[in-house]
Amino acid sequence: MVGIFEKDIPSLVLRDPDLIKDVLIKDFSAFSDRPVFSNDKIEPLTQHLFRLKSAKWRPLRVKLSPVFTSGKLKNMFHLLLECSEHFEKYLESVARKGEPIDSRDLTARFTTDVIGSCAFGLNIKAMDDEKNEFRRMGQKIFRNGLKTYFRDRVRETPWLYRIIGRLFAEKDLEKFFITTTMDMINYRKENNIRRHDFIDILVDLKDLERLENFEITDSLLTAQAFVFFAAGFETSSSTISNAMYELALNQTVQDKLRQEIKEVLESTGGEITYDCLKEMKWLDAVIRETLRKYPPVMYLIRGSLTDYTFNGTNVTIPKNMKVYIPIYGIQNHPDIFPNPEIFDPNRFTEEAAKTRHPMFFLPFGDGPRNCIGARFAYNQTKVGVIKVIQNYKVDVCEKTPAPPYPLNMQDFIMLQPACGIYVKLIPISTC
Repeated sequence: MVGIFEKDIPSLVLRDPDLIKDVLIKDFSAFSDRPVFSNDKIEPLTQHLFRLKSAKWRPLRVKLSPVFTSGKLKNMFHLLLECSEHFEKYLESVARKGEPIDSRDLTARFTTDVIGSCAFGLNIKAMDDEKNEFRRMGQKIFRNGLKTYFRDRVRETPWLYRIIGRLFAEKDLEKFFITTTMDMINYRKENNIRRHDFIDILVDLKDLERLENFEITDSLLTAQAFVFFAAGFETSSSTISNAMYELALNQTVQDKLRQEIKEVLESTGGEITYDCLKEMKWLDAVIRETLRKYPPVMYLIRGSLTDYTFNGTNVTIPKNMKVYIPIYGIQNHPDIFPNPEIFDPNRFTEEAAKTRHPMFFLPFGDGPRNCIGARFAYNQTKVGVIKVIQNYKVDVCEKTPAPPYPLNMQDFIMLQPACGIYVKLIPISTC
């Protein structure tokens, strides 16, 4: 562990896996808060699961978790497959041009369609419509610029935020998501429609009106749909894009993956099924190695709810101290993953994984406050990669950035490239 200062505020960084396990799992009750910004009055869309204090987070998590059970994910799988079929057709159209393809844009269109279908019950058609509103809003959420920079700095100064915070609120973003979410909820209620998706859960929550000691407002419900959309489309699209980049650089890994996909799908008559994803061990290893090298979130943060003494040490931290877990640093550390710059899915065979402490691989966090949609993200990512690799050889081109590609350092929590991730798609039939 090491102490750091954020301005004049002391914080702690952990790298010992047993101490990390204590914070995330064993002593979770002492670290159930994420000390990150949330203001339901000025920026109502910030009151979502990722940012909420534990008093609101706990009951909401209990209510939202059922939509991410294996049974519910299996029920939603056909929606994911429908979007993947549209993705397959879009791949044909872009590959036909024979030009370098920005994999980030390509995969974001796919995941936007998936999240739109599964979270909002809408056929968004982001792959066909260049001016698609969901696509535009998705780009705006993760846009970095001077406004974003100053907004984040102002958020860190409460008295200043109370005065000028409204100047940085994204009103068009709020209006779009609140209108879209509430229109869908009201339509479902009026027409008694059940689709076994995320909106169904929000309909049930709206009927409650109150949850424990707080009111279920339209903005609170919208914030949950908003974060499902934002996190679901960005993290999965960046993972698929990074996987395509590494597979282009590592043709032997790609050939082995294509062979596995072919063999497994032969047993299902060419159909991707919920269960057949579990049989693709090499695909799973490829995705995990991608998440190891490029974790979507670069660090975890927890806040101590009480004075706390770390097990086996004489170190005691006071209540309200921030504790950081540097995911990117741990997963790219040579003492933990030798030659971390090398893309090697063999690190994630069952045998190899057993030799490492589980806290050394945390792309979705761990413990009660891990990413609620992790399993959904794995499914979405795997289906997207399958659709690319089974039909195309992904190769480097003149616009492919040399590794390691530059990162956008304006955003220190989300791993975002500072360049386009260009590759070339060559139909297998012509190889």
